[in-house]
Amino acid sequence: MKVVHVITGLRIGGAETQLQLLLRYTRTEPVVIALTNAEEVADAIRKDGVPVHSLGMHNNRDFSAVCQLAELIARERPDVVHVHLYRATLYGRVAARLAGVPVVVTTEHSLLDGVIEGRPVTSAVRGLYRATEPLNTATVAVSQAVADRLVRWGVPDRKIHIVPNGLDLAELAEVGRHRERIRRELLLTDDTQVIGGIGRLTPTKRWDLLLRAVAPTLGPKRQLLLLGAGEDEGRLRDMAAVLHVGAWVRFLGAHINFHPMLSAFDLVASPSPQETFGLALLEAVAARIRVVYVASPALDAIGPMEGVVRVPEEEAALREAILGILREPPEVPPSPALQQFDVRLVAARIDALYQDCLSNKGKARPPKDGFSNSAQGGLL
Repeated sequence: MKVVHVITGLRIGGAETQLQLLLRYTRTEPVVIALTNAEEVADAIRKDGVPVHSLGMHNNRDFSAVCQLAELIARERPDVVHVHLYRATLYGRVAARLAGVPVVVTTEHSLLDGVIEGRPVTSAVRGLYRATEPLNTATVAVSQAVADRLVRWGVPDRKIHIVPNGLDLAELAEVGRHRERIRRELLLTDDTQVIGGIGRLTPTKRWDLLLRAVAPTLGPKRQLLLLGAGEDEGRLRDMAAVLHVGAWVRFLGAHINFHPMLSAFDLVASPSPQETFGLALLEAVAARIRVVYVASPALDAIGPMEGVVRVPEEEAALREAILGILREPPEVPPSPALQQFDVRLVAARIDALYQDCLSNKGKARPPKDGFSNSAQGGLL
């Protein structure tokens, strides 16, 4: 089975790196097309042996790209076109049908209440999405929260399949062995406590809230390290300077393989009030690192775990929970519940969805599945 994946771009981000990971374990013959210039993740995908094409789009009004995309898809002659992220969803659905592809699958990675991919949802944004929905065979929602929002957008419930993001559990289990090296490279002493934040530096992630919460506690022996990049970095740097903690707040930038960096953290904190899934938090838990968070549908679905604390979106609550966990012993036991997120199982689920769509041409679907509260519930 040949599958063409169409994605808006391939810069470092959750949807982009999740696609790269899934492609390693799919049993299909994949090809990737990026609408914009292919960037860091494209190189990683190519190294894994998957072809990557780029259309080089520079703006959202380059409608000629639909015809270019349709021609490229037609040359590849796929059985399925799988689209990822908003712009690729609009262009890819239309292009796939122009190319005569029988099945189009959409994965919705980043739909929040009133926000999609960090931008406000307008009536035009929703209208275009709904206008292309009849061209779509099935939609993968990464959590129940995303599925519920899709239904409110007008996507038929019968088309929605809940399949969570995947984790490379074997790799994450080995993160601890990098700790000494990474902390040495970051010039951290053994007795320095590190609060980590992972994700794009955008206002919706509320890194400002985390900074204000932990600022009174920072110093030579406790630092805040933010792993990510984005337009909010300048504002956050200025805020750290105003709070007189600039020396103890460090911006590490975006890394395509950030898992070894996790080893430097004693705790991962997420102040974001909305998440479609919370992938970085699950990766931290899989690496046996403690977590304080405001929102994560994935962690909420699993239920209570040792070393994981949910708090309200409040400065004092964040600070209290972080300090409380840092006072406890650092050892976190492995969680069997994470087995259901193993990327091999997730990739198999996606492959099975392709086959089901091809067999039924979108006329039928299996029962809706999600992730369970135990490893035994799983994905199969």
